[in-house]
Amino acid sequence: MTEPGDAALEGARLARLGDNLAAVRQRIDAAVAAAGRQGNPPRLIVVTKFHPAQDVRRLASLGITDVGENRDQEAADKAAQLTELDLRWHFIGQLQSNKAKSVVKYAHAVHSVDRPPLAAALAKAMATERERTGRAPLDCFIQVSLDDDADRHRGGALPADVPGLAEQLAGSEGLRLAGVMAVAPLGTDPAAAFEKMAAISARLTAQFPDAMGISAGMSQDLEAAIRFGATHLRIGSDILGPRPALR
Repeated sequence: MTEPGDAALEGARLARLGDNLAAVRQRIDAAVAAAGRQGNPPRLIVVTKFHPAQDVRRLASLGITDVGENRDQEAADKAAQLTELDLRWHFIGQLQSNKAKSVVKYAHAVHSVDRPPLAAALAKAMATERERTGRAPLDCFIQVSLDDDADRHRGGALPADVPGLAEQLAGSEGLRLAGVMAVAPLGTDPAAAFEKMAAISARLTAQFPDAMGISAGMSQDLEAAIRFGATHLRIGSDILGPRPALR
């Protein structure tokens, strides 16, 4: 039995999420119009890391179908709790190769493939999972570093390494080369970063025409990302609010 106070809290949380989601959708619509992309809007992925599964359930009731997580244990737990919902789970964080077997059990896409050993681990895990369940191919985005001073430890393949990684993903049964992903470096102009990303994407699609995905844009820079062709936005705090305190 739901207590009156609980019902009031539930209603307030749902209303807040609805208002926040509407505000973000208005920003997206305005940016899409400014970019002349009304016929090709980006997909909204709501990043729910550190927020409870109940928030994902609320978001689903508001029409959200794509959810992003950056920690395997949290993502796997939420996906297991919400199997009745028609959701696409997107893994967006740095991924250790030994987590590949877990991720392929629930993820529709991995946005952070940044090195050959991870691509190989995902391919191996997918071979086992497809034999077990017959699941659809895993969408794989190559995470690219846009920082001129980046090294491999900061996440993201160097632009020069993208063609080789793309060849590996495209040639791996069970994996689908979906496109590229990046995060605009802190303290830089996001428009300049996403313009660089658009050029990397153009070179990729010249060789792999179906790899048109561009996963870019977060709460603070979604307008710039849309301007330069983002097909997938990863929005968290502007919809869900501040992260809850970790226990």
